Amino acid sequence: MGLASHLGPWLLGTVKNTTGTTAGTIRNMGATQSVQTGATTVSDTTAVNLFVLPAGSQILGFTVDITTAYAGTTGNTITIATSGGTTLGTVGGATTTPLSVGRATFTVTNASIATYVNVGSTDVIIQATYACAGTASGGAATVTCQYVVRQADGTYAPTTQSA
Repeated sequence: MGLASHLGPWLLGTVKNTTGTTAGTIRNMGATQSVQTGATTVSDTTAVNLFVLPAGSQILGFTVDITTAYAGTTGNTITIATSGGTTLGTVGGATTTPLSVGRATFTVTNASIATYVNVGSTDVIIQATYACAGTASGGAATVTCQYVVRQADGTYAPTTQSA
């Protein structure tokens, strides 16, 4: 299978411009969802880069799949954040021992909602950091981010067209 690239956003729909007031005449184009995946391990106790999201992107969510249990004695936590320091959410917590194999619950912080709506006017690096208050051993996870590619200003439809 080959790979193809496209400079987004990629809009899909059947009606480009609204010309009336009924379905079929009202603009129905929307931006498509994209995903990126990165891996983190128990040795990533300092931030490790997972992937980069394009400027203006809207984050829809993260999935954290633990593929090898994090067998730390107490406080196993994986934190997902931007390289600029905005925490986007965490897996685990102070009383979680261990982080078991499976899909982990991801807690989103209220302070990060603005970043979810628009990552900003420049590309943003998404990082993961593992922490454990006790002795850590084992542990690996795959982090997937679902997002919508938009223009750097956060819009997905240009206000002007050029040929």
